[in-house]
Order: sequence, then structure tokens, then C-alpha cells
Amino acid sequence: MIFFVSDLHLSPRSPGATRLFLQFLGGRARQADELFILGDLFEAWIGDDDCDAPFNAEVVAALRLASESGVKISAMHGNRDFLLGSGFTTASGVKLLNDPYVLSTAEWQFVLSHGDALCLDDTAYMTFRNQVRNPAWQAALLAKPLAERRAIAAHMREVSESSQRGKENPYTDLQAAATDDFLREHGYATFIHGHTHQPAKHDHIVDGIHVERWVLADWHEDRGECLVWDGEALSREAITHENRP
Repeated sequence: MIFFVSDLHLSPRSPGATRLFLQFLGGRARQADELFILGDLFEAWIGDDDCDAPFNAEVVAALRLASESGVKISAMHGNRDFLLGSGFTTASGVKLLNDPYVLSTAEWQFVLSHGDALCLDDTAYMTFRNQVRNPAWQAALLAKPLAERRAIAAHMREVSESSQRGKENPYTDLQAAATDDFLREHGYATFIHGHTHQPAKHDHIVDGIHVERWVLADWHEDRGECLVWDGEALSREAITHENRP
């Protein structure tokens, strides 16, 4: 089996979601052959030199244990944890993937992405994304002391929360034309992504071909969700405190 999750946004401010994920890693996830985390595992990641911070260390250790149990774990950057690097992968046993990533199984082909690169109608967000994904900007940020980076991350979180406040749906969906082009470019593979916090299955018709697009759910203090591929079909599985092993 293959499991897909995204948008956990783990932080000390989300103890419930963190407990859920740690229970998941120690239980249900062990039944998977592979686990893909498609961005925003952490609410913020300010550099691999912060791996030893108590909260980060706990999550990293749980990932390492799950990896050592035989689960192949892969992750990609989201818009919150784009500074995950080789220090994180070494400590956690998690492989970092390029975005997008084509996953081919014996039965089917998928294309995986965080999804934010296709939210082209949100011009303010795309400006932010282009800035924080710039290697020179990242290098300059990582050169700052940890304390300063923590302050910058806190400020960025406050700005983000302020911009979302009062909006019925603060997350812009993927641009339709860009999504069709993306599906065409990747051979009409089933598309799995996160970012929008709008879990759904969309049916696209591109060049007369039916293509499915599955949007992963974000995690909350009392519930999470993983998408499961059992070799025949995709299905959603709720993760709650009640269904711990």
C-alpha cells in the first residue's frame, strides 16, 4: 500500500495534530510500503540547524523510527517548510523529492505535487513563492542567526494569518488552464496534491481523456486524513485519536 498526506502544519501550537501524526507513524503508517508527504509537514522550518530543537527532534525521531521499520518515506517542500534540506533527510531517513514527482507503480501512474505552483490566480502568493524559492534569498536567510530566523518565521506567520482572517476560503484553487497543461505535460497521470485545504476528487477532461485530480486534506487538532492506494483504487482514510493501534 501507498499512503499520501500533506498540510499537517506541525508546530508546538498544534499539539493535537502532532500527537495524531506521531500515533500514525507508530501505527497505521507501518502497514504501508511507502508514505508520501506532499508539503507543509511543518508549519515552519527555519533551517536544518534547528533539527535539535525539542519539538523538531521529536518529530524527526518518529520519522526515523518509521523509516527504520521498513516504510519508505518521501517528502517534498511546501510553502511553509521550503528550507528542509540534507540535514533533515539524514536525521529523519526521509527522502526529499522534486516537485512535481512522477510515481509509477506496476498498476498505475501518478504525478505528485504540493500544488501551490499552479495557484497562478493568487498573484500576491505567487510573488511570495517566487521570493522564498529563490536560492539567493534562502542562502541569505540561512546565514542569519537562529533567533532572528525564528522571529522572521513568526512574523511571516502573523502576516499570513492576518491576510486570511475573515475570508470564507483563504486558499485559491489551482488555475484551470494551467492544470490542464500540467496534466497534458505529465501524460494524463492521476494528479495528487495538497496546499488548498479543499479535499476533493476532481474529474478533468483533457484532450478527450479523463484524468482524476485528488486534493489531500489538511490536518486538524482532532483529525487528519491519508489517501490510500491499495493497488487497485484510491480511497480516503480518516486519522483520529480513536483509531490508534
